[in-house]
Amino acid sequence: MIKTTLKIDGMMCGMCEAHVCDAIRRAVPTARKVSAARSRGEATFLTEDAVDEAALKAAIDATGYTCTGVTSAPYEKKGWFGWSR
Repeated sequence: MIKTTLKIDGMMCGMCEAHVCDAIRRAVPTARKVSAARSRGEATFLTEDAVDEAALKAAIDATGYTCTGVTSAPYEKKGWFGWSR
């Protein structure tokens, strides 16, 4: 799994977060666990494969918000039994 984090300027309320999440889901139909947080100014989601960062940034910018950065990193699910001694 790959976790993608977008830095986004312009989100002011819960509806802004919803608009950003909808834009991500349209741009990346395989995205899972899509979330946005106006307090942190970011949105995150998980995918199996790498995403086209330029297309994703363009999709966010088209909604009226400004995507100032996109980062992707490997993600491992951390569950209840993921700890070790």
